[in-house]
Amino acid sequence: MIFEFRSFARLTRAGFVLARAGVFNDVDTTDLPGVAKLGLSLAKLIAKRQTGPSLDALPGAMGKLGPSYIKLGQFLSTRPDVVGPAVVKQLEKLQDRAAPFSRDIALAEITAAFGRPWNTIFLEVGEPVAAASIAQVHKARVRDDLGERDVAVKIRRPGVERLLRRDLADMAAAARFLETAFPETRRLKPADVVETLRRAIKMETDFRIEAAAASEFAENVAEETDFRVPTIDWERTTKEVLTQEWIDGIKLSDIDALAAKGYDLPDLGREVIQSFLRHAMRDGFFHADMHQGNLFIDTSGRLTAVDFGIMGRLGLKERRFLAEILYGFIKRDYLRVAEVHFEAGYVPGIHRVEDFAQAIRAIGEPIHSRTADQISMAKLLTLLFEITGLFDMKTRTELVLLQKTMVVVEGVARTLNPRLDMWSTAEPVVGAWIEANLGPVGKIHDAGASLASLAKFAGHLPALLLRAERTFEKLEDLADNGFALSNEAIADMGAVQARASRLGHYALWALVGLAAYFLLR
Repeated sequence: MIFEFRSFARLTRAGFVLARAGVFNDVDTTDLPGVAKLGLSLAKLIAKRQTGPSLDALPGAMGKLGPSYIKLGQFLSTRPDVVGPAVVKQLEKLQDRAAPFSRDIALAEITAAFGRPWNTIFLEVGEPVAAASIAQVHKARVRDDLGERDVAVKIRRPGVERLLRRDLADMAAAARFLETAFPETRRLKPADVVETLRRAIKMETDFRIEAAAASEFAENVAEETDFRVPTIDWERTTKEVLTQEWIDGIKLSDIDALAAKGYDLPDLGREVIQSFLRHAMRDGFFHADMHQGNLFIDTSGRLTAVDFGIMGRLGLKERRFLAEILYGFIKRDYLRVAEVHFEAGYVPGIHRVEDFAQAIRAIGEPIHSRTADQISMAKLLTLLFEITGLFDMKTRTELVLLQKTMVVVEGVARTLNPRLDMWSTAEPVVGAWIEANLGPVGKIHDAGASLASLAKFAGHLPALLLRAERTFEKLEDLADNGFALSNEAIADMGAVQARASRLGHYALWALVGLAAYFLLR
């Protein structure tokens, strides 16, 4: 009870900060229950007066509440299905908003993480160059068998793990309350959202996991000539500290610097889109936080990604889903787009494919009446998820993360080339994947995989038949001779029966006593 009260007190403070910032001013109360309407009315009374839209204050309010709420905001920015696109646009401003901690504290954290003085690991460690909610980055220098070189050192904030655990417990309590008090909120799965956030943060606060993601991603893109990933320094990486190759380059957010260096901006925009699609469809493993601050052009002109705390994975079914819906819209084959939804099991069979195709046509046809640079692939996917809601399609976390990442990637590409043709840019990658996986070559590969599975099953067949034979023998023996019980089992059964008999006698005498009592009153 004390714990719940403390959670309630902290959540009340958080609600007050958000209400004071005017975050709830524009919430539509039409379909809300009376208690919720009362709470929102109170929130509007205590809100500060402001001239701009209320959501403009959201990033500042989340930042004031601390690292846990910054991380919550960043996570919710991946869930437009939960908070809506307008809120997502504001939450994406939460990148790198945390205040840095001092270099002295950073050096103490390095010493504690490695169990020895920091200067036995690094030659020097500079001031912080970037600060986020969970960690900050320093430029450092090392000397080893590879020579003397610069590295980037990511150091976890002191005490952040305990703070995150506490605040996540508060959020879980709030989610349970919402689902209990307002059943209509269960559709948005607030408890699942918090649990997904908890698992994501648990992995994101262990930098060994992030290093492993970077290592796997680097292996996937090793053969690419226009995209690369910094090398991890495993000897200088722990749960609290991550060390990797330092990238000398220009952030994609610095358009003027890129232009001054003579880079072809439209070509860079194409590269961003095609790299993302290639990783998502070819590998099923993609960088899910590809904003401008995490993308550089290095001195060799290659697109370079950093910060692998949030990664997305897609199975073969999800990759096929992505490829076929994009290709279906490109070719205006709406029936095929609908069929893919049903084949993947995303839309319940109670609906008709033709009705779903008709709804999808309502999305697809308007985009073909516009010029290519006016068509937003991200907007199309957002509308698609809205339509699927009418057909009882449940939230698919992996697809929503994909959708969010595509929104960000498209935004980055369009800052480089406002007239970017999304469809002609995407078609070579999508078409190549479909040809390799769903065309004749793909069918041959599937046939080979099926034969391999059949051969594996055949290899296990003798053992399976032997186990089946033994099972049938035991069943025949039971049918002929009944169950064979050990002396211990018989003794235990007797004890249970005796105990039940005694209880029955006690119950009988109790009934007799009660009857006598009432008769003699």
